[in-house]
Amino acid sequence: MSGLEDLAKHTRESETHDKQARRKPWQPQDKLGTPPPPEGYEYRWIRESILGVEDANNISYRLREGWEFVQGSELPADWKLPTLGTDRGRLAGVVHNEGLVLAKLPLETVNERRQYYEDKNRRNNQALDNTMFNDANKDSRYVKYDSKRDSQVTFGKNKGN
Repeated sequence: MSGLEDLAKHTRESETHDKQARRKPWQPQDKLGTPPPPEGYEYRWIRESILGVEDANNISYRLREGWEFVQGSELPADWKLPTLGTDRGRLAGVVHNEGLVLAKLPLETVNERRQYYEDKNRRNNQALDNTMFNDANKDSRYVKYDSKRDSQVTFGKNKGN
């Protein structure tokens, strides 16, 4: 009967656990959280499939841009993210999350890409400005276009009153 007495003496209060530890408050899960990228790289989630249908065009386009897939083995030990199975060909072992795969791009390429699109945007805005101003001079129906793109909204009485 000594075995039963030992079981009876073992209670939940006798278990050792930190009574000072506070419960962590609930917060929504970050579904697209990633560890910090390696030095000199940037992480980004890339669409691999949509509604269960593989998006091979998007994957090929991103690979041509220079993105590299992140393997689950490349992540720090404290980060456990799901990976694709071995039946997925070139995507086998890649970090995956609900139709997205994790990819990395060197910061140098990120900056070059950003600069390219900023220049393209600037050129497009200049072309729009030139077209609008030239057309406005020819046809009085066009509204005068302010290239500064500033607007001012006031409510109520003027401050001068």
